[in-house]
Amino acid sequence: MKLKTLVVSVLVLAALSVAVFFARRPAPPPSADPRLNQPLVARDLLEKAAGLRLADAGKTVELARNADGTWKVVSYHDFPADFTKLGGFVGNLTEAKLQRLVTSSPDRIARLEFKDTKIELLDGAGKALFAVTLGKNADAGGRYVRFGDEPKAFLANLNAWLDADAKNWANAELLNLKADDVAKIEIPFPEGGSVTVTRAKKEDPWTAENSPANQKLKADKIGQILNAVGNLRFTETTALDDANAKAAVANQRLFKIETFDKKVVKVGLGRKPEEKKLKAPAVAADGKSGPAALGSVADLAKKDDAKKDDKPLAPEFETIPAGPVFASVSHGDAAAPVNALMAKRAFQIADYSFTSLPQKADELFEPVPPPAPAAPAPAAPEAKQPETKK
Repeated sequence: MKLKTLVVSVLVLAALSVAVFFARRPAPPPSADPRLNQPLVARDLLEKAAGLRLADAGKTVELARNADGTWKVVSYHDFPADFTKLGGFVGNLTEAKLQRLVTSSPDRIARLEFKDTKIELLDGAGKALFAVTLGKNADAGGRYVRFGDEPKAFLANLNAWLDADAKNWANAELLNLKADDVAKIEIPFPEGGSVTVTRAKKEDPWTAENSPANQKLKADKIGQILNAVGNLRFTETTALDDANAKAAVANQRLFKIETFDKKVVKVGLGRKPEEKKLKAPAVAADGKSGPAALGSVADLAKKDDAKKDDKPLAPEFETIPAGPVFASVSHGDAAAPVNALMAKRAFQIADYSFTSLPQKADELFEPVPPPAPAAPAPAAPEAKQPETKK
């Protein structure tokens, strides 16, 4: 074989080898998702967000940022949001990171239980800046997540609980008076009358007008009253025309609190009182009630003969429990948020805030301890007798 022919054959074989290599080489691995090992929600998105929407089990909660940077619960009467709860939830979102891509297979994604559990950050127009759907919890910890409609499922070390009850996102605080700021309290009692206690400075002891003779105020009792009346959180709200709320107003005790800077706060606590009602007449087996249930005249005569010696039956009563406790607040500072809240809803509070209050004026006082007996005067030293000389 000539040298030229050999060279040509080698070049042809080399070209074929290169062509086969490029034809059969494996596809390059897909590039890693840039979101891996990054926070689930970027902090700049949170700063841009004007709203937050959570959905789970058919319920939805929506919060919105006010112009002053505070948040309100749009889905619960625009009440101020609980900043601690909101801050904790946002912190969980920024601390959680995408750990790995789990699958891009539609079949596997379907088994990860992506339903209606969703977190969305909204812009000022209510459009989603960010949306993630949560699947089931992973066996080894963390939770499966899916961004929008992407055909990808990731695992994130997210442990946040989505509370879909809108009321739970509202700030339940109605009133939070500091004891050191209070100069005067007017304490009313259910049977009428009131006791007013005052002090000139926060360090001074409380004194009462017209204290009973040889009696003094129980300092701890005044502290308990101020804690019960001056620190209020609601447990539930109802419409202003709710029957129980209206009955509570009609039976409330109105406390008047004055601060050292001369602001007056009026706090009304009350409830619909317990009732005893006469039980309705019994219904006979044949469905008759009232006089017809007693039978014929002949039947009545027989019963009368058989029970001449029996005592008359006492009427039976049923007890209708007292209603829930409601609080109404009027703050002397016109800008106090509680004033606006009171115009929206009626507020239930825990029963013990009401039942722990003193029922009578004498519960505020205790006997003045008798003065300590005077210490005996020291005995005079004995005079020395003069010595006699022997």
